[in-house]
Formats: sequence, C-alpha cells, structure tokens
Amino acid sequence: MTTTKTTNKKATKTAKPRAKAAKKTPAKKPEPQAAETKVETTADAKPAKARKPAKEKVPGKMSALDAAAKVLAEAGEPLTSKEMIDAMAAKGYWTSPGGKTPQATLYAAILREIQTKGADARFTKTERGHFTLGTGTNTPAKPVSKATGKKAAKKKTGDAEIADGTPGPKAVSELFKI
Repeated sequence: MTTTKTTNKKATKTAKPRAKAAKKTPAKKPEPQAAETKVETTADAKPAKARKPAKEKVPGKMSALDAAAKVLAEAGEPLTSKEMIDAMAAKGYWTSPGGKTPQATLYAAILREIQTKGADARFTKTERGHFTLGTGTNTPAKPVSKATGKKAAKKKTGDAEIADGTPGPKAVSELFKI
C-alpha cells in the first residue's frame, strides 16, 4: 500500500563532496520556494514489536516471597534471609534456579515489598537482617533529604560557602572587590 504525503519543501543548498568543496566556486543564489511537492511513502516499514505475554503461574509452584511467608508463619520467630532460603529448600517450597546469592535476592525482594506496600506488606523487619510476618505496623519510608549536616546548614542559612565547599558569588566578589 502506498500513501501520498503533501509537504511544503524549502529549497536547500545541495551538499558538495569534500573534494569539490575545497575549490572555490561562485555561490549560487537559492532557488525560490517550491509550492508543493508530493512524496510517496510505502508501508513496508516493520510493525511495532508486540509485548511478550506475562508468564503464567505454574500451579503448585511458589514464588520465593510466597515460600518465605510460609516459612516465617511456620517458624513463628524472626529469621534471616539465609535461614529462610535453607528452610524453603529443606521443605521443598522453593529452590534457587541456580543463582549464586539467593539470600541477597530474597532480602532485596522483602525490602522492596515493605517499601512499596507499607502497612499492607506481608513482612516486617524486626532487627538488622531479621524478618517476621507483617502485623500491619510497617510505615512507608519518608523521603530522605539529599544534603544533611553542617554543609547543608550553611547552604540553607545563606553563608558565602555553598554545600560542596566552593565559595559562592558573594564571597568571590568580596575577595576581588568587584
């Protein structure tokens, strides 16, 4: 299928090859603007790629987070991600598909769930590296300000020195009496 596209096209100077560009030639006057030109395009372009369908859940196969929640429910006490991985493999709930650090992956996934779901998360962090089943006490993390400490305080108060340690414009003008 071909389509016709009508455009107003300005006359442009044609680019000359570099070898000829070295020779000086008299400049040509630009041609007057063309009224309308027709450009034909074909529909031979590749269609956009379709998204891959989401993987269907295999019945009877748990995800690592589901298995971790089940292990924590059975244990009744806070566990580390390493202990959860070992218990999941021993009970046959979930095994690593061959990764080198499944405990780090599980740890990150649990933290991500706590961060995104907040009070609705299945897990709660009790102490460093230990998790238990959630009781709805998780609160979403507050956004952390980027600059803290003495340098940030200087920046807020308007002193001559900016937080990164460089002198501000006021200090420079005082130095050079501009």
